[in-house]
Amino acid sequence: MADALALARIRPCTDEDFDAVVALWRKAGLTRPWNDPAQDIARCRAAPNAELFVAELGGAVAGSVMAGHDGHRGWVYYLAVDPEVQRQGLGRRLMRRAEKWLEAAGAPKVQLMVRADNAPVRAFYEALGYADSEVATLEKWLDGEAAAQKAAARTDPGAGRESTLEVTITWLEMKARPARPSFARPKGVALMRAADPGVGFYRYLYNGVGADWLWTDRRVLDDAALDAIVSDERVEIYVLYRHGVPAGFAELDRRQEGEIELAYFGLMPDAIGRGLGVWLLHEAIDIAWSYEPERLWLHTCTHDHPRALPLYQRAGFVPYRQETRTIPDPRATGVIGDTPGQDLLL
Repeated sequence: MADALALARIRPCTDEDFDAVVALWRKAGLTRPWNDPAQDIARCRAAPNAELFVAELGGAVAGSVMAGHDGHRGWVYYLAVDPEVQRQGLGRRLMRRAEKWLEAAGAPKVQLMVRADNAPVRAFYEALGYADSEVATLEKWLDGEAAAQKAAARTDPGAGRESTLEVTITWLEMKARPARPSFARPKGVALMRAADPGVGFYRYLYNGVGADWLWTDRRVLDDAALDAIVSDERVEIYVLYRHGVPAGFAELDRRQEGEIELAYFGLMPDAIGRGLGVWLLHEAIDIAWSYEPERLWLHTCTHDHPRALPLYQRAGFVPYRQETRTIPDPRATGVIGDTPGQDLLL
């Protein structure tokens, strides 16, 4: 996929891209009721000092970035990458294109705005060299209807998001133990089974690993129902530690006779990109096959990490079923909070 992304064509937006761009913004969670995508695109394309670029991949719009300037400051808006291909460099390419366009237009600096509750996106921009400008951004709405919608969202966080998400779920299985790749244990890591982790520690793991990928199934269980699962001896939770700190976990569910489900698997945000995921996955696979099940299976979806599906397939899992569903957006319903750190307490 990385090679394919390198071939993505970044070009100015055209009239034919309109529906695809709006769909991308919604899928990436950028839209808000008080910002009409149609009006924002129309204003940008009509202005002589603004441009909207799209990244075309395989004939489809996979990314976008809007740039504009006032003769002094350059601004970047609507940077979006399809969740299925995020974290593979396309966002950086789009930002470079916007910066070059602004530089050619004579803008001496580039500014952008990040919502206060979006810590991962702020970290992305900081990695590109952006820093806090140490100024406050103030606003006064001239559009009364938009102002009312934003005011409503302040008292009802769900009002500021699309209420549903479209998600494609893929089920995968393996029916024979695969050959174990020969690679060394990463330095400073240990894998330990949490035989009875307790509800509090389990929620810390589950919410910490799953917040970015919209994991919700265990969030909505009350403590008694969750404890009945995680304290069951047939549910095995293996915690990955890196330098003594929890870095991820894998959960094997043996409650169904003859088969094992890799129910949950993932890394804490700070542990991603350190080469730990492949090792943890193969450790979990080895442990599961030590029970000699008839099959080992799991499911993933399009809101999971974009590298999850190919990782599972390289490990030996084979897709056997796929289904697309429309689900409530857990951020709109409040199941997953918008405040940094709040997810670890839910």
